[in-house]
Formats: sequence, C-alpha cells, structure tokens
Amino acid sequence: MRSGREDLAEEALRILAAHLREKGLKQSAKRDCILDVFLAAHDHLSTEELHRLVRKRDPSIGYTTVYRTLKLLAQCGLAYEVEFQDGVARYELSLNRRTHHHMICTTCGDSVEFFAPELEDVERRIGQQFRFRPLRHTLQVLGTCASCLKKTTPQART
Repeated sequence: MRSGREDLAEEALRILAAHLREKGLKQSAKRDCILDVFLAAHDHLSTEELHRLVRKRDPSIGYTTVYRTLKLLAQCGLAYEVEFQDGVARYELSLNRRTHHHMICTTCGDSVEFFAPELEDVERRIGQQFRFRPLRHTLQVLGTCASCLKKTTPQART
C-alpha cells in the first residue's frame, strides 16, 4: 500500500518532468534529489536552507543547482516564493495545499500560517467583476507577535 507521501512525490516528479520536457531541459538525479528533500521539509525554505539539507544527502549538489531547481519548481507550480520582509526569498510547497496566508512579525520575523476561505469568495467576485480569471492570491499581515509584544510592553495582553 502506498503512502500519501509517495503519491505526492510521484505526482511532483511527473509535473517537474513534464515542465522540464516543455523547456527542453533534462531530468537529473540531482534535480530529483532536490525535489525529494524539498517535499520532505514541510517548511518555508530559503535557497541556503534547502542547500544545507540537500548536501546532507548528496554533497556534490551545488548551491546554483539548488537555486535553479527552486526556480523551476516555482515555474511549474510545485512551489511558491514567499517573502517575509527580511529580504530572503523562501519557498513553500504548493502541490495539494489549501490556499493559506501569513502573519509576519516585523520585529522577530516569525510567521504564522492561517486559512481564510472567505478570501477565495472575494477573489472570485473581483475576478467576475473585472472579467479576470485569478490563479491564486497571497495575503501577508504584518505586525507584532505576542512574544515581541510581551517583551516591549510587559502589561500587553493578546
């Protein structure tokens, strides 16, 4: 019996392989390794963070290969690029994930994912109004997390 993880990995490999063929690029063991590590991470990863994880499995994989593969994953819809106000691009898995949003603390950089299905209704209504077919949307709420509020104002309540 196959696990959900195996099905996800197989689907992701199929999507990446089709995208590479479309772009005239070759599928490689290094790209497959990067994809597998990315799928297993379940986190918002910078290129540097993913490179560190990938090198544990295959030390021959260079930073540039990880960088270019992340860009390919974003192009084919397997990953989204997310910016958390610190100047570092991070990537998260988009395959089979519900639309979600982020609250980002501008003090410590911590982030919280949240779901707001009502935003999908807004997206659909606005798309109809302007005769536009939305593919996806992003929302980031910037502010101060509870921990940072407590540090700056000990009496602050959350």
